[in-house]
Amino acid sequence: WRTALVNKQNLRWFRTTLLGRIPGWTPPIAPVGPWRPIALECSEDVDVTSLNIRARVQGTTGRLHVRAIASCNGGKSVGAARLHFGEATHDLGVRQEGATHVEGELTIENVELWWPHTHGPPRCAPCRLELEFEGRWIAFDFGMVGFKEITIDREAGRLQFVVNGVPVFCRGAVWTTMDILALRGEDGALRRALETARDGGINMLRVGGTMTYESDEFYRLCDELGILVWQDFMFANMDYPVTDTAFRAGIEAEARFQLGRLHRHACIAAYCGGSEIAQQAAMMGLPADQWSNAFFLESLPALCESAHPGIPYFPSTPWGGALPFHVGSGIAHYYGVGAYRRPFTDARAARVKFTTECLGFSSVPEPRTMALVLDGAMPPPHHPRWKARVPRDNGAGWDFEDVRDFYLRELFGCDPVALRSQDMERYFALSRIVPGEAMKRVFAEWRTPRGGCAGGLVWFYRDLLPGAGWGIVDSTGYPKATYWYLRRAWAVRTVHFIDEGLDGLDVHALNDSPDELKATLELAMYRDGRVLTASARTDLGVPARGAVSRSVDALIGQFTDSTNAYRFGPPKQDVVAVRMRNAGTGEVIADDFHFPLGLDLVSQRAVEVGAEVNWRADGLVEVTLRSDAFLQAVSIDCEEWLPDDNHFHVAPHWEKRVVFAPLAAGDSFRADLQALNSAERISVRSQRPARAT
Repeated sequence: WRTALVNKQNLRWFRTTLLGRIPGWTPPIAPVGPWRPIALECSEDVDVTSLNIRARVQGTTGRLHVRAIASCNGGKSVGAARLHFGEATHDLGVRQEGATHVEGELTIENVELWWPHTHGPPRCAPCRLELEFEGRWIAFDFGMVGFKEITIDREAGRLQFVVNGVPVFCRGAVWTTMDILALRGEDGALRRALETARDGGINMLRVGGTMTYESDEFYRLCDELGILVWQDFMFANMDYPVTDTAFRAGIEAEARFQLGRLHRHACIAAYCGGSEIAQQAAMMGLPADQWSNAFFLESLPALCESAHPGIPYFPSTPWGGALPFHVGSGIAHYYGVGAYRRPFTDARAARVKFTTECLGFSSVPEPRTMALVLDGAMPPPHHPRWKARVPRDNGAGWDFEDVRDFYLRELFGCDPVALRSQDMERYFALSRIVPGEAMKRVFAEWRTPRGGCAGGLVWFYRDLLPGAGWGIVDSTGYPKATYWYLRRAWAVRTVHFIDEGLDGLDVHALNDSPDELKATLELAMYRDGRVLTASARTDLGVPARGAVSRSVDALIGQFTDSTNAYRFGPPKQDVVAVRMRNAGTGEVIADDFHFPLGLDLVSQRAVEVGAEVNWRADGLVEVTLRSDAFLQAVSIDCEEWLPDDNHFHVAPHWEKRVVFAPLAAGDSFRADLQALNSAERISVRSQRPARAT
């Protein structure tokens, strides 16, 4: 079959990345030739030419099985072998069959498990092999090894990843290369990118079939940081010639090589044959027996099971259901809210079980990155260079800025065409928060205890070049507004409103951590952003890796029409706020807000805002904000400091604390804050206090 993903159909014969070759959403930079460092390695004595490490756990016992082949120079042989894992050491068996074969299994009682960081610590320990050669021991370092058990719960139509016996809601994004020119990220930049992902609540990244196999350092860092990896093989959308003998031999060798390096990593959560292959065939109208082939259905899963047993395998993504792209069963690609411009209620109606890519909004970056598009000037929305960087499907008569404008109208009730014609700055300000608000609502729905969804990965993590791409961070690595909305939605401990229509609002308190949470919920309703119309407070215990739900009507104890569903008379409130505090310390853990009349709030004037600045001993600056009126989507402009939150709401008389990390050395702090519902700019200035002598 032919695919619209690429223009050159003969690419199905070539084992190369599709990045740079996909019109519509990758820059036209087609990589050719070697693309990673090339080294000549010399081994004077002994070299390990093959290694397989299998870390499995049974109850509380870890078993580390090692099988290696070593070659010795000069026809000599290895006398003995031993394995070191953490503090444990184990002698291995050695036999000579041409080369030296080493094999053995180390048993560790009460082994510490590797967890995705949202559910526990990602425990790993150093592992090395030592071979005795001519009276001396030669060490081979194999990095960090972790123990985990991963299964898929498919009972009653579910598709739930279960790690170490605990169901995990997987949230994250499809990973994109750090550098579209080099197709790799330098180690320091890669670490910063993955730490930003972890700090944003991401516990799974997908390396998709349209991208590249990532570097060893990428997987090592995911091990360290507790980020699961869904690993596609690099196949996408095309009818690959797997019956050609030479092609088949090449892709099997490719799979064996990739599995040989990936099987050592605790972060690997799933293997997948590729992206949208079955979907493409089905959408062409082909019968079910032509959606896949023996390589993806038999050979590749057999190779995966042999090299990395126990890791789930999927022939393609999406997969499952009457048609592979149906979203209510199996693995889905969900763009109901997003490209297909469905209402927000579709997130519940679609009955998504697990989605390896979803939503896909053209997210506007911060002004500093927008200025890179036109070499320092702010681009108008229809400048050719700006529009060229807005993602689109090849051949479609619309792009993803049109999608965003659709939801801007839905959320704010205004005409985006008229707005950008009359007030370009406000158009971009609203456009920044639209994707975040949309995604936050979808993930709030999916994470509810009765949601039925076990995970969603946003399309995608990072832009390939400056502009309004799909990324939740921009091409420089700086978070967009979308990142901050998702960070709050994905937090380990968080609270969400869900609009239940005539049944009012529900509050869901979520706790993915291994410890019970003793918390206090505080609820407040406001009219015109200032007048308190109702409030409530309650204590609750949220079990470890559990959730608790409460009805707002039950908490208030009287009818308030919190969702503006009944509409008996004028609306009683335009903002409903909830925050969750630690019952012991009083620390604010999370908050959420509901807008029963939409996001086009009354403009606030003469707002009294207080800002207290505290220079901490650890080098961070802590700013505490207070306001006498509701502040909507407060954005922070701060060149030399990075905030730990941005594009947030501030409820009247509730404190909002933001911690800033320095991006450069200095003794002055400056930040400018702008709320969406106020024309007044808030400036915060401070000098580092002199040290006592």
